[in-house]
Amino acid sequence: QVQLVESGGGLVQPGGSLRLSCAASRSISSSYVMGWYRQAPGKTRELVATITSGGRIYYVDSVKGRFTISRDNAKSTVYLQMNSLNPEDTAVYYCNAQSAYTASNYWGQGTQVTVSS
Repeated sequence: QVQLVESGGGLVQPGGSLRLSCAASRSISSSYVMGWYRQAPGKTRELVATITSGGRIYYVDSVKGRFTISRDNAKSTVYLQMNSLNPEDTAVYYCNAQSAYTASNYWGQGTQVTVSS
């Protein structure tokens, strides 16, 4: 079992930046693909970015060049640096851990990001 706790959300003006963190309850160093998802009001949850234990990264097109995902395996923490935020980025952001070897999949509780002037 892995517990995930997100932090770093909040209210930011358009063009601003936020850094989300996701702390895992145990080591994620070599066993999990970590990802960030988001869900806007009235919309389905969508994948934002993923990072493998080897550092292979995927971004959804809408955030390429603006968001950066990274992981610190020693701290069992994953980050999402979000720059040039716009109102369309407003959503609850969720951290996800998918085992690379089993069907185990875990979610955090989510953190609200609101981009508004």
